[in-house]
Order: sequence, then C-alpha cells, then structure tokens
Amino acid sequence: LDAVLVRVSGDQRLPAKPEMTALRDKAGTFVASFQYRDRMEGIPNHDDQGTYDRPHNLYCQYKPADIDPVLASLGSRPWLTGRPRLAVFLATERGTTHYALDAEDDRGMLMRESFGNAAVPLAMQVTFPTVAQLSQAGLDDQALRNAEMTKLDTLAKKAGADQALYGSLVWSDKELGWIADWRLAMAGKTYIWQVRGVGFDEAFRVAIRGAAQILSGNGQPE
Repeated sequence: LDAVLVRVSGDQRLPAKPEMTALRDKAGTFVASFQYRDRMEGIPNHDDQGTYDRPHNLYCQYKPADIDPVLASLGSRPWLTGRPRLAVFLATERGTTHYALDAEDDRGMLMRESFGNAAVPLAMQVTFPTVAQLSQAGLDDQALRNAEMTKLDTLAKKAGADQALYGSLVWSDKELGWIADWRLAMAGKTYIWQVRGVGFDEAFRVAIRGAAQILSGNGQPE
C-alpha cells in the first residue's frame, strides 16, 4: 500500500504518517483485483517439481475511486500531470577517477542501468546526454558542478528529455559510501537535497524520490 500511494501521489512523506498504521491493516480492501504470474512461465516443470515449487509474482490493480479518498485522508492528492522525462547530468568522483556520466561510456553502464531501475517504481523515465552533447556544451565533470540549471534544462531537451536532474557523486572512505548531492529546478526555484554513506543504487533512488516529491508539487525532499 505504501508503494502504491507514493507512486500515485509522488509524495514521499506518506509512509511516515501515523495514519498509515491503520491503513496498512486493511490494505487488502483497497485492491480491486489481483493475479499471480508464474515467473518461470513457458519453462516446463522439472522432474518431481509441482506448481508449488515455482516462484510467482503477485500483481494488484487499484481503482482511483478507492485510492483517491485514501490520499485525501492523508492530506494528499493524485499526481495527475504528465511525469517529465529527466535527463541526468551526473559528475562522479572516486579517488583519482572522475568523469561526467554519459549515454555511451562503458564505465557508466551499471550506473545508467541502476538509475533506470530507480525510476520504475515512480513511473518515471530517465535519459543521459551523449558525449557529443556534453562536449558541445563545454561540460566535463568539473564544469557540471557549477552549471546553471537553466543551461542544463536547455541541454536536457536536446537529450530527448523534458528537464534536467543534476547530481554529484563523490566517494567517501569516512562515510563508507557515496555522498550524493542533487539539484532540480521547478517554477523558478532550485531544490537541493543530499544523501551520505550509501551505495549508488540507493543514491539514485533518493534522487528519483526527491525529483518526484518536487515535480508532484509536494515541495522540498526530506
């Protein structure tokens, strides 16, 4: 239920509300329909393997008529506007290695995949600038750190996105993880948020959750 309410509203604060305790106890009553899907669909049973041995995914469907009142009871509302496609401009630094993440470099393959995975739970999409686009704009990892969001938003459109999400990812031995700083502009205001001492998977989840919080009209990420 937590994931559904956050996905529909974009509001990351909902799971921490005290009212959620009672709502979780009756979460099943908000499900309109559900089905199980065999994760090994199309693969014959092995010898002595029954259907009880096969893993399944559970898919639940919800209706706005059921979920919208729940959101209203929490002081929230559905995020009905289109969800912008974000171009990620990321400066990465670990020891003597530093670079701007782009759409092509093999060094960034796992990070690009991780960012895409982080966007899925909130029904969002991300893209990355090409090497040529960064070069033409005069943006290496150092220049990215000081770039204005207006410039990045303009470049985001050339990268096939609606607007920019800027990030700085710096490894810290002291924190035993990455220090990630994020920036996103909306309605003339630039929002800034941070997470420390995490793996890059979590850093990217924090980035997407923060972006959703802002873009859905729910304000500053916590």
